[in-house]
Amino acid sequence: MTNRYLVVYAKTKNNFSGFAPDVLGCVSSGETLEEMRAMMKEGLTLHLEGTADDGDPIPVPHARSVDFTDEDFEGVEYFIVENVEVAVPAFINPVQRIPRHMEQVVGAGQ
Repeated sequence: MTNRYLVVYAKTKNNFSGFAPDVLGCVSSGETLEEMRAMMKEGLTLHLEGTADDGDPIPVPHARSVDFTDEDFEGVEYFIVENVEVAVPAFINPVQRIPRHMEQVVGAGQ
């Protein structure tokens, strides 16, 4: 299964930065737009995999547009807003599975 997440790229004097409004904490940067696009897709994929591994629900894409304020343009030459399609890992109920980082802790007591 795949989801299409809205992403926002900002071109600054030195590089590009990006974020996905529906996936809090998923940000990236790159020297070129092409690198930024690749880094953002990889970042989204890894973020969603980690979310699933932790037993948390995968964020559902809702954003269809972005509202900018004057402050958003400080140091930014321009923005690019587009959708990125990424594979979505299956959500696993935390009751059914122990997150990877906890497996050794739980297994140690047996």
